[in-house]
Amino acid sequence: MKELHHPHSDDALEVLKSAKVIAVVGISPDPERPSYYVSERVLSKGMHRVYFINPKYAGQDILGVKVLSSLSEVPEPVDIVNVFRNPAHVEPIFEEALQKGVSCVWLQPGSENPEVIQKYKDRVRVVWNACIGVEAGYL
Repeated sequence: MKELHHPHSDDALEVLKSAKVIAVVGISPDPERPSYYVSERVLSKGMHRVYFINPKYAGQDILGVKVLSSLSEVPEPVDIVNVFRNPAHVEPIFEEALQKGVSCVWLQPGSENPEVIQKYKDRVRVVWNACIGVEAGYL
């Protein structure tokens, strides 16, 4: 497989600046987990409507947001699907994002799957090797 071109982090920041709705897939209620504290930082900026997706915690509130069981339950168009999942489990998220008409899938560090990125990069914008929480600090 050929080497993937990585978008510069300025590109990631522009994606975040232009987004209005973010769906976080893989949220955890554990404050020690990156999905929790990164989402807390994004929420603290108050610039995005944020939805949490995790069937394990569906119906619970995390950081004051009710957790949904799937991306299809988000009641409005989604700009960024922010993924906190094992790389082996990201392809179905891409499929669901495409069905929902999402413009960007953001793979958090540790969620990157080069084969899946290669397969979908021409169908949806993919951001990887950038933490949405770090980028939110520049907003």
